Amino acid sequence: MNRKIKLIWDFRGPAAAKTAEHHEKHLKEYLLLEDFEPKITGHQVVNDMYCLAYMVVEEKDMLKVRDALKPHRGEVYQE
Repeated sequence: MNRKIKLIWDFRGPAAAKTAEHHEKHLKEYLLLEDFEPKITGHQVVNDMYCLAYMVVEEKDMLKVRDALKPHRGEVYQE
């Protein structure tokens, strides 16, 4: 079984929610353009000053995506 990696971009400040939501749109575009699987993206409001956007990629694709998109951090994705 191939592990999946959740790549995460953190946004802070009063505009964090809008920024994370907008960033997710670009992540979706990238997944379609590069035809990566799985096509999982999202954004999450942690509190009014901290939000994040994320995408999930297969471990074999992680280095390519990391180098291209520069996420702030990553973790093993648990379904």
